[in-house]
Amino acid sequence: MIGLIHVAAAALVDGSGRVLLAERPPGKPLPGLWEFPGGKIDAGETPETALVRELAEELAIGVMPGDLQPLAFASHPLAAGHLVLLLYCVRCWTGVPRPQLGQRLGWFTVDEMPGLAMPPADGPLVAALARRLKDCA
Repeated sequence: MIGLIHVAAAALVDGSGRVLLAERPPGKPLPGLWEFPGGKIDAGETPETALVRELAEELAIGVMPGDLQPLAFASHPLAAGHLVLLLYCVRCWTGVPRPQLGQRLGWFTVDEMPGLAMPPADGPLVAALARRLKDCA
């Protein structure tokens, strides 16, 4: 039986339509790759609760669960199990995103994102995000 690893992540979109990505730091799996911020969903958590917690821990920002808009998901095999990544679009938060775990942060347009090295589960979500942002423009 394959263990599922559930992860919730955010496409934080600023007023200019740029998206915040975090670069995985040295010493972590997949160092140097750009990813949507977020993390594992713990037992007993909903994806929304987990993402609110992860954004506070990783970026020191506050997000209300009602401001998380489900966007897309990805499924990808890993050596330790199988990843299910749930991506939410977030346009409203409190505070200024600041790296709390040694990661670099960058704001990118969806046109710039395909040129970035991203983890296998994150990259395919860029097209869904681009469609969402185009529809909302």
